[in-house]
Amino acid sequence: MLGNLKPQAPDKILALMGEFRTDPRQGKIDLGVGVYKDATGHTPIMRAVHAAEQRMLETETTKTYAGLSGEPEFHKAMGELILGEGLKPETTATLATVGGTGAIRQALELARMANPDLRVFVSDPTWPNHVSIMNFMGLPVQTYRYFDAETRGVDFEGMKADIAQAKKGDVVLLHGCCHNPTGANLTLEQWAEVAAILEKTGALPLIDLAYQGFGDGLEEDAAGTRLIASRIPEVLIAASCSKNFGIYRERTGCLLALCPDAATRELAQGAMAFLNRQTYSFPPFHGAKIVSTVLTTPELRADWMAELEAVRGGMLKLREQLAGELRDLSGSDRFGFVAQHRGMFSRLGATPEQVKRIKEEFGIYMVGDSRINIAGLNQDTIPILARAIIEAGV
Repeated sequence: MLGNLKPQAPDKILALMGEFRTDPRQGKIDLGVGVYKDATGHTPIMRAVHAAEQRMLETETTKTYAGLSGEPEFHKAMGELILGEGLKPETTATLATVGGTGAIRQALELARMANPDLRVFVSDPTWPNHVSIMNFMGLPVQTYRYFDAETRGVDFEGMKADIAQAKKGDVVLLHGCCHNPTGANLTLEQWAEVAAILEKTGALPLIDLAYQGFGDGLEEDAAGTRLIASRIPEVLIAASCSKNFGIYRERTGCLLALCPDAATRELAQGAMAFLNRQTYSFPPFHGAKIVSTVLTTPELRADWMAELEAVRGGMLKLREQLAGELRDLSGSDRFGFVAQHRGMFSRLGATPEQVKRIKEEFGIYMVGDSRINIAGLNQDTIPILARAIIEAGV
């Protein structure tokens, strides 16, 4: 029977990682992988995470199953981190998930349970897994304009016109901050205009908040999400702990469903627990316990916030250095967008041919659409990348 399976196209980013590993050249640079790295190319364990795990090791007495929807302490800690004082536990259903990807999948399953005929509006471009998951589920996908290839900023007028075509029963997927793959963010004023469109159309916003704390700060990165939550009666929020806690392999995420009343919240909570049961049953516990321990222990939370701020500040310095190098080499400010973007990623605007040339001639690996991971750089490799970009004619 298994011989009847059809070959699946390999994931382009994973294939690029494999190609990088087999490249024998010294000094090669990997800007394709979507994982934070420090200046030495290492993804470290955060100090507060290590301390939380040590406490868990000393105090845990069982490895039995936790709650089907996750543990209340984790739900509360994540709800407060994302929504701040705007959290309303009595109307918020929460689900622990297998990473942020699991939260996206469960959110889409929940929306389809509520409306089998929904369409999903996604930005052009978006994280490739978004569309891949939707296609696998058989959901109709409608793209909305987002990235302006000329300015490397947001095509906001195009975005507004396109999402205005959504209707009640549709889902509009929005990136909470640090837009992947472009790095171009909405301003808070633009978030308010998006909220007004959603209020008018009745479409359901699904916010993918995968990088809180990587852009302008923990509070600032949640501002758009909080604004939407304050104005729209029903909102889905898929959050990842992989990046801001550095616990990629623990697969820790959560889904929040903001509801108009307590009765709807009970329906949503029951449906979300049902979805967990049908897919992986009980969610992972270890990473969620790390997160709740850090967030509820004052000294660990303070240390985590300090280290996260250092990570964020380091990426901003790399952006500024790269923009400066490119300005010096090009004699223009056409690469100034690099310093304006936020998060780990920026799309350079290079053609696939230019990306290929940069890889072959300089040993610099980036995704074919010219998305680069800023965290894959350091002070020494930035001049090399800048020269490659200019010589490739970007």
